[in-house]
Amino acid sequence: MKPLTRFFALASFAVALASCQMFTPPDVQESGFQPSDRPITVDNVVANAKLADMAKAQHPRILATYGGEYSDPKLERMVAKVVGNLTVVSANPTQTYRITILNSPNVNAFALPGGYLYVTRGLLALANDSSELAAVIAHEMGHVTANHGLQRQQLEAEEGLATKVVSDVLGDSPTAKAALIRGKLKLAQFSRNQELQADAIGIKSIGEAGYDPYAAGRFLQSMSAYTDFRSVSGATDASLDFLATHPNTPQRIELAQRLARNFGAPGVGTRDRDAFLAGIDGLLYGDTPEEGYVRGQTFMHPGLGVSFSVPESFVIDNSAAAVTATGPGDIAIRFDGVAIDKSVALADYIRSGWVAGLEDSSVRQETVNGNEAAMAHASAQGWQFDIAVIRAGAQVYRLLTAAPSASTALEPVARSVSGSFRTLSATEKAALKPLHIRVVTVQAGQTMGTLAAQMVGVDRKLDLFRVLNAMSPGATVSAGDKVKIVTDK
Repeated sequence: MKPLTRFFALASFAVALASCQMFTPPDVQESGFQPSDRPITVDNVVANAKLADMAKAQHPRILATYGGEYSDPKLERMVAKVVGNLTVVSANPTQTYRITILNSPNVNAFALPGGYLYVTRGLLALANDSSELAAVIAHEMGHVTANHGLQRQQLEAEEGLATKVVSDVLGDSPTAKAALIRGKLKLAQFSRNQELQADAIGIKSIGEAGYDPYAAGRFLQSMSAYTDFRSVSGATDASLDFLATHPNTPQRIELAQRLARNFGAPGVGTRDRDAFLAGIDGLLYGDTPEEGYVRGQTFMHPGLGVSFSVPESFVIDNSAAAVTATGPGDIAIRFDGVAIDKSVALADYIRSGWVAGLEDSSVRQETVNGNEAAMAHASAQGWQFDIAVIRAGAQVYRLLTAAPSASTALEPVARSVSGSFRTLSATEKAALKPLHIRVVTVQAGQTMGTLAAQMVGVDRKLDLFRVLNAMSPGATVSAGDKVKIVTDK
């Protein structure tokens, strides 16, 4: 967020782990096909294999970037079955693949050497049957088959394939490690031609495995609808999503459908929808309890026991490193926590040098809903800033608002946001529950509207219902259909 990056002198970690990026897999000396173990390593690949060493180094950072591993044996078995079916028809059927389900709401999938495949729970929530999941995974396996990692590595040799992560910055600091969770890693991106080649390999694979070959084009359409929905609603970091390196053009969808026609007319192959829906029933949706929850215009964190709200026209984006919000007029808000000794006055902390362009005379002591606080103003490079530092219990929180220098909205927005900060009661904390995907059977008389109305904790319920269930605005539901909803039950 430009206003805030100009405001803070924060540590810079590595950049952009885009989706669908991998290295060439060396031979693997392991037997059996199974869901991932924790922790997953690549110690058993060929010794001194440069790309394998890179993969081994990247695995824990991928877990950190994408919130760690999402553990659900039922879900892992479902995904493992899909991978197993694809392995049988792959160009290298002896290659062992392990799947790691990443605990991230972002929609993504990629692979590393040694047959390590990654898929986010966000992608699983968006897919609607096993054939769509197979299409995504087969695409990633296609990059392995075509040696795209090696080709890209040769092109990037001079500048280095993987950017060195400044691990010394992390140390043992929990705060620094949290900041890395949404950090981005630089791996090799594939060219458009390589993407299309992987599409072709993947569609051929799912067709030969008996899956619906039209699933690839269908999921690309779901991705397009998901992107459109998010562009209106606001959402998680787009650079961590599948489309960051997969241009989703109508031409690409048409090509996928054309390749599918090699296997026959629509209706050929199996979708295995019931097994897939059974696997994702109960899947965590959206924010994790550790990161707190966004409910409409309010952020609430049951663990920290605090809450604040933003104006109606603002969109909140939650991550483990910080909570940010954007609104009209290029106004941006950032919320995070810092560790400060209780003996340090908050006004002295504001003056301690971390604020660029601080107007010293503006620093003042205040109280916000019974909590000790300090406020200040700053200005730098065409921007003006409001700083609110609030102590709640043993923790100190920062609410930082930025606006262009000419804006007259900074003060009212900042006062509204900082004034909404409060601690949650025990009852409120107990009432906060994570959201899950639930698969329900449509009853007689129910419509998309009545089903969407059952969803809780999300905005634009009908639009989201359509996106999650790949339904067009004119689509209808029939009694007996199975559909996905989002609920805290």
